[in-house]
Amino acid sequence: MNTPTHPAYEVPRAVTGFASVVLCHNPGTMELEGTNTWILRAPGADGCVVVDPGPADAPAHTAAVATACSTDGGRVATILVSHRHHDHTGGIDALAARTGAPVRAWSSDFCRGAAPLRDQEVVQAAGLRITVLHTPGHTADSICLLIEHQPPASKHTQHLAAPSERALLTGDTILGRGTTVLDPADGSLAQYMDSLTLLIDQGRDCVMLPGHGPERPDVVAVAHEYRRHREQRLVEIRRALDELGLAPTAADPMAVVAKVYAEVDRALWPAARMSVEAQLDYLAGR
Repeated sequence: MNTPTHPAYEVPRAVTGFASVVLCHNPGTMELEGTNTWILRAPGADGCVVVDPGPADAPAHTAAVATACSTDGGRVATILVSHRHHDHTGGIDALAARTGAPVRAWSSDFCRGAAPLRDQEVVQAAGLRITVLHTPGHTADSICLLIEHQPPASKHTQHLAAPSERALLTGDTILGRGTTVLDPADGSLAQYMDSLTLLIDQGRDCVMLPGHGPERPDVVAVAHEYRRHREQRLVEIRRALDELGLAPTAADPMAVVAKVYAEVDRALWPAARMSVEAQLDYLAGR
């Protein structure tokens, strides 16, 4: 049997010993190849944790996730949500109804039968230790999940603790390819830079499990890349403002996009505008 590789739609694909992904067939400018739904379960554990059920009106995806969970672990212990965007939350009710599992998110709007998540809370489920990290910036309610698995000691080294296996599930705070758009409705570049710093601090020895795109082997390296990218964009936006002779508060975001993203496919300019708005707010001290 061939082992699936990214992008493999609506089939479970093992990424680590305790994390598998089911990729929804909803590709798009924002979604890249589609939305990743993560299934977390330590080997031999009772039940699993599902993160980000996917969009609404995606019955094939809901069925694929539920089937993967029933095959590998028997039941869904809980459903967690990385942030409010519809391609991650739209399928909450369908999956909850199918599995009977409670749903937890940062915002109570997306909770079903359970309390909202809180920063630094530890969720013990599916044989895993899952620490909630509040990482606002992409959206105000964005979280990442630090997942740790302590394998049992082997019979040959019973006196030694086996090294902990770690992964960081990043939602849309860091993607598997490209860069993240900051939602102007409640995103913040200042908060986002702080969140990247947090992930650099917490993400050592972690495989990265993103909300879109392929997994990456080193989340810290990617977080550093993201910081450098944002800092360079700020330099370019300051230069564009100087050329336009405008203060950040007076600039038309699309005029800045036309200068800074001149070499980028214009189909991506609406997404670029969202990030430029957040960067102009940052430069204006808002």
